[in-house]
Amino acid sequence: MTDGVFGRDTGHEQVVFCHDKASGLKAIIGLYSTALGPGLGGTRFYPYRSEADALDDVLALSKGMAYKNALAGLDLGGGKAVIIGDPATLKSEALLRAYGRFVESLNGRYITACDVGTYVQDMDVVARETRFVTGRSPEDGGAGDSSVLTAFGVFQGMRASADHLWGSPDLAGRRVGVAGVGKVGHLLVGHLVEAGARVVISDVSAAAIERTVAKHPEVEVVGSGDELIRAELDVFAPCALGGALNDETVPELRAKIVCGAANNQLAHPGIDKLLDDRGILFAPDYLVNAGGVIQVSDELHGFDFARAKRKTARIFDTTKSVFQLAEAEGVPAATAADRLAERRMTEIGALRAIHLG
Repeated sequence: MTDGVFGRDTGHEQVVFCHDKASGLKAIIGLYSTALGPGLGGTRFYPYRSEADALDDVLALSKGMAYKNALAGLDLGGGKAVIIGDPATLKSEALLRAYGRFVESLNGRYITACDVGTYVQDMDVVARETRFVTGRSPEDGGAGDSSVLTAFGVFQGMRASADHLWGSPDLAGRRVGVAGVGKVGHLLVGHLVEAGARVVISDVSAAAIERTVAKHPEVEVVGSGDELIRAELDVFAPCALGGALNDETVPELRAKIVCGAANNQLAHPGIDKLLDDRGILFAPDYLVNAGGVIQVSDELHGFDFARAKRKTARIFDTTKSVFQLAEAEGVPAATAADRLAERRMTEIGALRAIHLG
């Protein structure tokens, strides 16, 4: 957008504000880049304090999706959407279908999926009004819950981080703190327990804690995310909302590796340097949490779980490549990941200059 949003030069191609008074829908769709293909990214349903906060979130998330899809090797651009409101009280068939009509109006520039506050069943409803939706239920020909491969991909990124730092991908005996045991976090805990890690968890939701402990009684529970950050850990895995790594929390962090599922974990760009200066290995979030988008994007080709899982397993090798590039160029891992993603967007995006007649 040449004039930016609210006077800001955001670099986004398109930002769409959606309002349907009858259903109560207020949503924003952000498209950062379609250099590699249509923007694919989930719809977050969240009670933002203001429209400005919602806009900030969708701008950051859609940009992150462009980098995530590029680094995952997908021929897809970066898009994201937010619905403003409490899903527990506002979500309805009418609202979801109204939202689907706005998605359809973009004629394929944006393909939606699940995110915080939206689920497979919601995507089935949205799909009644638009062709451009993934993350649908298996009954409707979809991939189902994308949290499954998101968690698997984060686990692969964590194994690659351990291999880079300690010379082995084995997490047995390592103390891993998982902040947030919701849709993705509790599945990540399962992988870690199976691998023999010693797992410590925190969550603002008592129900999420109870569910995880019921399934994995061996996990340790601490009272808050702040307490988890200060704990003696080998690995810290932020798996809730973004911004967990900031000027206040990083100096208190005692883990040697940060690798989690949350989007936009760095509160601002300088945090990657702060982590690097402290000798903390940061596995970029949009690199390691790409399993979900790999899973839902596979729907576009006729979903095959085994194929999607094989693609997600490659996150291990890509993570290793990012760390190697970071060392070779003397930059933080987040910068190296950005460079790889930007290189692919530039090189493949330039192919559009080749006229096919």
